[in-house]
Amino acid sequence: MSDTLSAPTTGVETVLSALRETMGTQISTVASVREEHSHGEALDVSCLPAAVVFAESTDDVSRVLSLCHEHRVPVVAFGAGTSIEGHVTPPAEGISLDLSRMTDIVQFNPEDLDCRVQAGLTRQELNARIRDSGLFFPVDPGGEATLGGMCATRASGTAAVKYGTMKENVLGMTVVLATGEVIRTGGRVRKSSTGYDLTSLFIGSEGTLGIITEIQLRLYGLPESIAAAICQFNTVDEAINTAVEMIQYGLPVARVEFLDEVQMAASIAFSHLDELKPLPTLFFEFSGGPASVREQVEATESIARDNGGLGFAWADTPEERTRLWKARHDAFWAARAIDHAALVISTDCIVPISRLAELIDGAREDIAASGLRAAMLGHVGDGNFHTLILTENSPKGRERLLELDRKIVGRALALGGSCSGEHGVGIGKLEFLEQEHGAGALSVMRALKQTMDPRGILNPGKLLPPGEAYKG
Repeated sequence: MSDTLSAPTTGVETVLSALRETMGTQISTVASVREEHSHGEALDVSCLPAAVVFAESTDDVSRVLSLCHEHRVPVVAFGAGTSIEGHVTPPAEGISLDLSRMTDIVQFNPEDLDCRVQAGLTRQELNARIRDSGLFFPVDPGGEATLGGMCATRASGTAAVKYGTMKENVLGMTVVLATGEVIRTGGRVRKSSTGYDLTSLFIGSEGTLGIITEIQLRLYGLPESIAAAICQFNTVDEAINTAVEMIQYGLPVARVEFLDEVQMAASIAFSHLDELKPLPTLFFEFSGGPASVREQVEATESIARDNGGLGFAWADTPEERTRLWKARHDAFWAARAIDHAALVISTDCIVPISRLAELIDGAREDIAASGLRAAMLGHVGDGNFHTLILTENSPKGRERLLELDRKIVGRALALGGSCSGEHGVGIGKLEFLEQEHGAGALSVMRALKQTMDPRGILNPGKLLPPGEAYKG
């Protein structure tokens, strides 16, 4: 018998050893794969997972969570990695559970305007597959996000002013709990008055209560007519007042997006919008029947004209509309292109629309006082906007950036708003949760977390303060 004792086996090694018996080819410890799963977008926080496991079914997810629960190994769900606030940054010695291979349309019910999809399917791919049916799914956060990730972060985006967020467009889901137990929530009906609303509980839970593997989605008919345009203004107040008055007037506009002069200069250069000027700008989209679209356009033009609008430029073809909205969706990359050496972080907050102009004016004062470069843009139709802040890539630069972010968020909370309209909490917004929700509400949230994930393996350190965001 050897006198040498073997090294103790860690929990994650035990889990991976057991998983290799049935999922061997779906497990990767390759450094480049682990690095891809060490972070999301925008927030500069990363940590290598011990391994990446690629799930291909709900059963796979259940198997992984059952073992991880037994051996107390943390798990972070990963879709496309497009989240902004550090949601997918794993703890050291944890597993990144990638659902991007789960891309089936499980059920398609065109007569009932709904479908059931696996969580790894993207919105773009879903719409491409069902296009011939005359239906589409409207929630559009911009990036190539998976539908499971969009549920987990309660995504919204440019079309939320007309169609709502993920919260309004999910009928039910399949969720794997921390223990590996599989449950189904909701159903296919448009309303129900039975039981707790577990579907809404998991939407926006950021993978801390369970991992979503299937989603029942509401679908909509493709609009008969679509019109898109831009209108530029001499001042930010003129643009914001136009957007706010449109909503207060009750116009069913499909999208209304704001870009300030800094963002427009960046987007003109990055997306080759050479026909435009670096001025505060609104992007519009109207949809519906031809007569309804004409009425929306006439009313919007009148409101913009009264607020000093410099005239409308119309995107008359599908190609022009695609070019216009691609420029809007590429705003973050346009801002990064201002200075490739800079650290860029995208923040967001939201207020009631009647307070939006006040918040943006105050935020611009904060930006000027900070001495930093920042661009502002947002889904102003629902009171939500983003600040893309640039600073030197150093500890001092990062602290200056965070100080500016705290001031802007503080203004939003003081005006009855939220620290995030769509990015979620993750790591980046943890410090604001108690100020926004209060200690009592947070204690209830923590009780839910403890009940549903008693060993704390699901995305630890995210969503609920206090707690370490990651180790390593």
